[in-house]
This record gives sequence, C-alpha cells and structure tokens, in this order.
Amino acid sequence: MAANEERTWKARLHEIIFESNTKAGRLFDIALLVAIVASIVIVMADSVATLHLQHGQLFYRLEWAFTILFTIEFILRLISVKSPAHYLASFLGIIDLLSIVPTYLSVFYIGAQSLLVLRALRLLRIFRIFKLSYFIAEMKFLGVAISSSLRKISIFMFFVFTLVIILGSVMYLVERGQNGFSSIPDSIYWAIVTITTVGYGDISPVTPLGKFVASIIMLLGYGIIAVPTGIVTTEMAMAARSKLQKHEACPNCGREGHDDDAVFCKYCSSRL
Repeated sequence: MAANEERTWKARLHEIIFESNTKAGRLFDIALLVAIVASIVIVMADSVATLHLQHGQLFYRLEWAFTILFTIEFILRLISVKSPAHYLASFLGIIDLLSIVPTYLSVFYIGAQSLLVLRALRLLRIFRIFKLSYFIAEMKFLGVAISSSLRKISIFMFFVFTLVIILGSVMYLVERGQNGFSSIPDSIYWAIVTITTVGYGDISPVTPLGKFVASIIMLLGYGIIAVPTGIVTTEMAMAARSKLQKHEACPNCGREGHDDDAVFCKYCSSRL
C-alpha cells in the first residue's frame, strides 16, 4: 500500500513539474519562467557598477534566494523521475546543475584576490536562460530543420569558400598587388567582406577592371545570402508537416520530443 502511495505522489509530482498540459503544470511553468527571468535580470543589474554599490546586499540576498529555489526545483525533478542518472546526463539536467553550482562554489572563494574568480563564476549563472527551453517545446522542429540543413549548407559554404579564393586571387592580379590588395590573403579577406555585403571599405579597387569585378561580387552576394535562408525555410516547412510530436515527458528520464503515437521513450526505452 505504501509503495502504491509513493508511486502515486511521484507520478503527480512528475505531472506538475514535467507536463504542461494540466492546470498545475501550467502554473508551475509560469512561476518557474517568472523566477528564471527575475534571476537573470538581477544578475545583469548586479553587473552595473552604480546599482551594485547601491543595492549590492539586496542583489546578493535575492541571488541566494533564487539559488535555493532552483535547488529545490532541481531536487524535485530528480525525485520525480525513475532514473535520476538519465536526467542528470541530459542537456537540460546539465543546464539545471550549472544554474545553481556557481553560487555554492562562490562560498569557497573569499578575499580580494578571488573577486575576479567570483565574477567569472557569476557569469555562469546566465546558463539559466537556457532553462527557458522548457517553455518552447513547440519550436523543437526548428532544431530538426537546422540539423537536416547542415549537409546542404556545408556543401554550399564550401562552394562559397572556393569562390572567394578564386575571386580574391583574381583581384590580386587585377590590382597588381596595390591599393590594399598586397597579397592573396588580403584579397581573399576583401572578397569575403564584399560578398557578404558587409563592406568595411578599408580595401577597395581603383582600376576600372577591378571595379567591374567588385560589382559582380556585390551582385553575387545578394544571391548567396538568400540560399541558406531558402534551405532552412524548406526544411522547416517539411519538419512542420512531418509526424507530430507530443509534449509528454518520459517518467524515467524526463525527456520530451516523442512521436505522437509513441509508446516507449526513444531515449531510454521506458514506457510512456
């Protein structure tokens, strides 16, 4: 009987913490979102010298309050899953840990010389912003689209890299090593800056033929910028039309992203 009761309250806790399709789960997500945003604002405000001098003690106390809050949340997440080790090894589990560890580590760094180390540790708290991924599960298809586009974009970037080497070499010959085109690497740098439409203006062709080649490169730049965008957009449309994913979190490892008709977790093979 006791074992059944334990499973019941653990299942309820898991539903509140990991699921967002219940009223309690939505309230927990909203409260956690507010806490995360507030903690990030405090860390950013504390980095401003004038605010630190005026409200340093208040920021310090609030930082510890948020750290304790996130520690309790982290412990509850570990309790609510069947396999805490799987959750700890997951991306979100690591981010959760990184969001609380620096504050506890800062206790052991006392003294004037350690202030710089303390500052470095405080910067790690910005990892809390990645915990916002709990609230954008609907956009996971973007990661799928980018992953599917990597091979095509890599081939395209190799083509662009080859093109700027050729065009940079041509400009080196056309300008005869003058007007800033003193070497092929410098000319390649100019070609990259021009073809990406950045146009620093620190190097520019002077000869009529050089200006003509530069004009061709500028026009090519607009087409080159559009290609990766088209590739990713197409993959996003295909990902959106693909099999739906449900937002149910695995009760064993706590990970989401399963297919709508999935019965078992694709990460740890536990029944959903």
